[in-house]
Amino acid sequence: MKFTKMHGIGNDYVYVNCFEEAVSNPSAVAKFVSDRHFGIGSDGLILIKPSDIADCEMDMYNLDGSQGAMCGNGIRCVAKYAYDYGIVNKTSISVATKSGIKYLDLTLGKDGKVALVKVNMGAPILTSRQIPVVSTKEQVINEPLHVDGETYHITAVSMGNPHAIVYMDALKNLDIEKLGPKFENHINFPDRINTEFVKVIDRHTLQMRVWERGSGETLACGTGACAVAVASTLNGLVDEDKPVTVKLLGGDLQILWNRQENLVYMTGPATTVFDGEIDVSSLEK
Repeated sequence: MKFTKMHGIGNDYVYVNCFEEAVSNPSAVAKFVSDRHFGIGSDGLILIKPSDIADCEMDMYNLDGSQGAMCGNGIRCVAKYAYDYGIVNKTSISVATKSGIKYLDLTLGKDGKVALVKVNMGAPILTSRQIPVVSTKEQVINEPLHVDGETYHITAVSMGNPHAIVYMDALKNLDIEKLGPKFENHINFPDRINTEFVKVIDRHTLQMRVWERGSGETLACGTGACAVAVASTLNGLVDEDKPVTVKLLGGDLQILWNRQENLVYMTGPATTVFDGEIDVSSLEK
């Protein structure tokens, strides 16, 4: 199987061009290639497929083999791959995902390849049952949640996948390996949850660490950064209708929630690491 390893500010995936390749058991392949000791090493597998409704389709799998609906860093890399490897020859493209069609604008670098990608991530979902999160309220904004004997206050947002945002005074000493799974598998989240632990730097800068369902802590999460910007606006912590810099372990993303349009825009880099081939024949049976 030919592949390309790419990352969006450290959120790395193995990408396969399914215009040319066939992957019959993507869940097993995802677990194999994601292993950082015995495989390639990644946060998961993303297949770039032909689409009848968009320029291409993104089909993503987490490192535990579970299928995901949307990945903000991943879709920027899909767009870069589609342009750099000749699937498209235009700088405004569409990508079909499990959470709908996303529209992307590409900025080229001096080498003629994609350097930055702006993604229209669509409208945030704030209704509890649609996220989903168990609650007696229509929206979950700064609501208490009991986790492992402690009470945290969460704001719940879906960007095509569910997020719980928790604000903290400090992130450096956060025991995310212990706390992350407690949130992910909490009874109030029927489909599990991605959890963002956030420190507010100022009215236009946020810092976050993220525990992704099915993957653990990652260096970056694009949908998570979008959810954090939305949640911070709802909680009055950032200025409305102005770009927010979200600082992740792998780098920064620029997020804008246009309240009039009710659309979230994410801008960030996409990077190709290397191309290669790997034998997955034993997994394809």
